[in-house]
Amino acid sequence: MIIVSDTSPITNLAAIGQLDLLRQLYSSVIIPKAVYNEMVGVNKIVPGAVEVQTLSWIQTQTVVNSLQVTEIQENNENIHLGEAEAIILSLEMKADLLLMDERRGRIVATSYGINVTGLLGVLLQAKNRG
Repeated sequence: MIIVSDTSPITNLAAIGQLDLLRQLYSSVIIPKAVYNEMVGVNKIVPGAVEVQTLSWIQTQTVVNSLQVTEIQENNENIHLGEAEAIILSLEMKADLLLMDERRGRIVATSYGINVTGLLGVLLQAKNRG
């Protein structure tokens, strides 16, 4: 199963000490380079930043079609680079699921036929697994 994630599901789970739920549910998670940079390349402590640099089950992947990323940002107000890259990476990798919380990004992703869930969906799935 191929799982791609945007920033917020990782940072929010890390903030509450539950990041390992992603490994338990999906084995591995792939993040685009822009998401990695959003977490690691800032001058403040971001929950999950150390984990995305050190955990082997969180892998960083570069988007191939950067033109399509730019098009998404130009055509959709308030879509950040990390969201746009997560959407395109999901398409490129034929991901089974995209983890994204932001409403606008989710709307764009579903318009491309991408299966999307957010933090609440992850928590519900974990609860149902027991």
